[in-house]
Amino acid sequence: MKKILLAILVIVIAFIALTYFSARSTDKNFETCTIKNLDDLDKLDLKKHDSVLVALSTLYEGNFLKNMMQGENYRKTWAVPVKLPVANLDTLKGGLEVIKKGGGKQTHSLKLLSKDGIMYTLRSVNKDPKKLIPDVAKDLYLENIIVDGISGQHPYGAILAASLANIAEVPHTSPKMYFVPKQNALKKYNDKFGDRIYLLEFETESKKNWTPLPNISGIVETDKLQELKSTLKNRLHIDKAALIRARLFDLLIGDWDRHAEQWGWAIQKNGEKTIAIPIPGDRDNAFFKLDGIIPEIVTNKNIEPLVRPFEMDIDYMPGLVYPFDIYFLKGASEELFVKEAENLQSLLNNRSIDEAFKVWPKEISALDQEEIADKLKNRRVNLVKYAREFHEIIEEQPYLTAALKGSEKLEISESLIKCFECAAEE
Repeated sequence: MKKILLAILVIVIAFIALTYFSARSTDKNFETCTIKNLDDLDKLDLKKHDSVLVALSTLYEGNFLKNMMQGENYRKTWAVPVKLPVANLDTLKGGLEVIKKGGGKQTHSLKLLSKDGIMYTLRSVNKDPKKLIPDVAKDLYLENIIVDGISGQHPYGAILAASLANIAEVPHTSPKMYFVPKQNALKKYNDKFGDRIYLLEFETESKKNWTPLPNISGIVETDKLQELKSTLKNRLHIDKAALIRARLFDLLIGDWDRHAEQWGWAIQKNGEKTIAIPIPGDRDNAFFKLDGIIPEIVTNKNIEPLVRPFEMDIDYMPGLVYPFDIYFLKGASEELFVKEAENLQSLLNNRSIDEAFKVWPKEISALDQEEIADKLKNRRVNLVKYAREFHEIIEEQPYLTAALKGSEKLEISESLIKCFECAAEE
């Protein structure tokens, strides 16, 4: 017995030592991009260049120990140089004006307005997770465990997700990646936001319709949709089939972070009725990949059920069901879930999935296309099974007793807190 306890003690000590050596390989918490094809940047006017060769970040480069302990993840993808277009805000999209700074725990963002009244957002590709680092990790000098988790996010994942969404007939925000040099158009944000890589995409809140959908009076976020429901009651409904399709699409691409604040709603007039059509936003965690000893422990369903890595199959469906799903989809028929799953299976055939990767730079496709395509195709085969399981878990859950994320300050009735359609019963 003593030998067994001694062996366990040796293993624990070895694990702690390896964790510290792995986490202490860098003390940086944040790093922006590195331009590869231009020298003496301080003397250059990057606005005069139409493109730059840039590595998104070398912060996540690993060695054998880091790869073993914290996973290989998408380290090579973050570090490989790729040619990106340069964005001059005074001419891009006919001219974009910075309106205000956006929120977000790890994403730096700016809200932009075009001359034709359409809202856009610039979302930083390089993440800054300082706000997410708990004090205990700082005290133990293990900040890098949190920081390095960003290497599991695919920096080009949102672009691929939009390409696949086009095929799947799921609305999206049309993200495009740009290098944004320092420029007067950034106003007071020039020093902090200039010379960095961003995704430019449509904002999920807009007075003007940027979607191809007809008869849209505006695009609102979830909290505003609830306020509208409080007023219109049974004259306002969501497009449940569209939301089910969008949520099954989330399962397909492994996007596990889908709370209520990450959705917009296109408000469509249809006679005396009003329909809200869901628009998914924020694809930071599509194709999320974590391996290695530490991440496999942390993402165990019994430790962190909500963080689900993108594998060949879904290993824990309850972790992917959000209060958002119960709020909007409880009561929808299993037949509707199955129908939308079958629609996605038909649309996302092998050829269309392979075609979707054409939006990626060839350097990125060479690194990640084969693995991600194989996972997508395998998940597609199982999509009807996923749909039935997803529906079953939603129906097993009680109606909500607490507000959705982002709606905590709303003054709405108890019935509208329970579920979206409950307000119509008042």
